Amino acid sequence: MMSKQHHGSSLDSFLQEEGSFEENQALAIKEVVVWQLTQAMEQQSLSKARLAILLKTSRSQVDRLLDPTRDVTLSTLQRAAALVGRKLQIELV
Repeated sequence: MMSKQHHGSSLDSFLQEEGSFEENQALAIKEVVVWQLTQAMEQQSLSKARLAILLKTSRSQVDRLLDPTRDVTLSTLQRAAALVGRKLQIELV
């Protein structure tokens, strides 16, 4: 019977050694936020075009908002979250 103990380093340790932990963590957080936003949009049958109208912006700006590799402002995320009945919550840990 094999031990359930892991061997080697964790992914976090590896990324820290490579110097990319913070960058990858930020991307993962953005991916989760975008996923939650798109799920809420789907639940409300809210298209990107309609969200753009409600945000008073362009469809291409909504595409950037929903691209986790792009930087968006917190105020834009807050406005988008409010339009789908959600609230953006950020905390320092």
